[in-house]
Amino acid sequence: MSPTGQSTSHDFDWIVIGSGFGGSTSALRLAEKGYSVAVLESGSRFEDDEFAKNTWDLKRYFFAPKAGLRGILRLTFFKHVTIVSGSGVGGGSLGYANTLYVPPKAFFEDPQWAGLADDWQAELAEHYAEAERMLGVVTYDEDDPADQVLKALGEHLGVQDTYGKTRVGVFLGEAGKTVQDPYFGGEGPARTGCTRCGRCMVGCPVGAKNTLRKNYLWFAEKLGVKVMAEREVMDIAPIGAPDGSEGYQITTERSGAWLRKQRKTFTARGVVVAAGALGTNKLLQNCRLAGGLPNISPRLGELVRTNSESILTVTLPEGAIGDMTKRVAITSSIYPDAHTHIETCHFGHDGGVMSLLYTVLVGDGTRTTRPLKWLAAMARHPVQAAKTFNPRGWSRNTIILLVMQTLDNAIALRPVKTRSGRYRLQTEQNDEKPNPTFIPVANQAAAWIAKEYGGIPQSAVMEALANIPSTAHILGGAVIAGSPETGVVDPRHRLFGYENLLVCDGSVIPANVGVNPSLSITALAERAMSLVPPAPERGIAEGPSSGHVSPVQVRRSGAAPEGASA
Repeated sequence: MSPTGQSTSHDFDWIVIGSGFGGSTSALRLAEKGYSVAVLESGSRFEDDEFAKNTWDLKRYFFAPKAGLRGILRLTFFKHVTIVSGSGVGGGSLGYANTLYVPPKAFFEDPQWAGLADDWQAELAEHYAEAERMLGVVTYDEDDPADQVLKALGEHLGVQDTYGKTRVGVFLGEAGKTVQDPYFGGEGPARTGCTRCGRCMVGCPVGAKNTLRKNYLWFAEKLGVKVMAEREVMDIAPIGAPDGSEGYQITTERSGAWLRKQRKTFTARGVVVAAGALGTNKLLQNCRLAGGLPNISPRLGELVRTNSESILTVTLPEGAIGDMTKRVAITSSIYPDAHTHIETCHFGHDGGVMSLLYTVLVGDGTRTTRPLKWLAAMARHPVQAAKTFNPRGWSRNTIILLVMQTLDNAIALRPVKTRSGRYRLQTEQNDEKPNPTFIPVANQAAAWIAKEYGGIPQSAVMEALANIPSTAHILGGAVIAGSPETGVVDPRHRLFGYENLLVCDGSVIPANVGVNPSLSITALAERAMSLVPPAPERGIAEGPSSGHVSPVQVRRSGAAPEGASA
């Protein structure tokens, strides 16, 4: 290795695949330790003024590169779940709802991993705190009309004491005012105070949202990390020794290319796979069955979690409760029971195309009976049904109910060989602990709000017509475990069977989190990176280059920055 930490026999010391919460965290921490690092991201790079103006701008909002769509939101349809996930440099942080919760105790005590540490909650506490500081987490500071509706629902359910304001990663400064970096002693990017436009999930055009481009990735790139956008990884293969101890070759193509794939290969001493739960499962299955990593545990694809989730909506009459758009995406929540978490969510004025994903509310049933119930509901309420087909005003007048649970249920992601010789994924229900297709309290909440305020309750189209639930928080498949007989990575995130190959994203999470999982993914990546030794030529205290100490390192030993949680 050269004096700068750059490998002399490989292109990079470490290659990180994916730039979401796990990938960005890994890239920064490895660079701080003196390693040369590259990040490969399948999505595009966006500046604050380059996001879609609204969700009808399909090319800039949705990600389906083979169809020419290179936005920030990916929809993936399976037999047992519809998955919403993120894309782009910054991963899910570009279009998520900035909601950053520490999970309830049940998550840390789940049997899948409880015996792999004395106390996961205690061991991860410092890493959650560091993730909160890096992401600038604060408690949202205002109530809006949708919050009042949620409070009323809590009172109706007898759980008003569980109402709480959301922990969000947003700069809540003076609205619209741009100031010098308020988080990292002036070393970070300038920030603009949140204007409460509700566009968090469309793409923040103001610069108030604490995306990974404004913290982890910002400092990673300042330390020399090379971020390569629109590069899809096709294979990872050891160089020399089959266990990867001599490094890896990573094969990439231009994302979504039909022609001119621009295939490129890179070499590295180590690899961090952080392509998101879907991307990681797909990549590792191809590496296991058709590529360079045949010794990956056959448990890959098992214990995939949907956060036991249901997403419903209620569209209220114009102005029925006032302006619901002056807020961030998620501002409050309640717990109707010990295992269930309900949040109200909003797209502001610019989420109209999402109305096409919803229809009239349908109750429990099977793949045979739920479509019949949908037809019956359409016949009973023809006016309401007709209104659900009209997207006009839907975005500003609709409350989205995001319902999550910590219950132990799962699906599996199974590989299926395609004509090209590669593998795609399909889902399989877990017979012993099946993923729910219907959450009673979710429908009860939507129906009560609609009745109380004169609105129209709505189920997701795929749930109503095909008994297929939706999730924005797919997890698992490459879960932490004590051995390759029970999981895919060890408690240090090392892929069983290989050296210097880590997995650091939502795919390692072994249980339903029950809350938005972004903070947990970040905290787990922080812990995994803390266990990687510094580059041989220099310890972490010296920083990534001679005489320089990262602002992030400085802040670790000082007070939390203005606007962040202590």
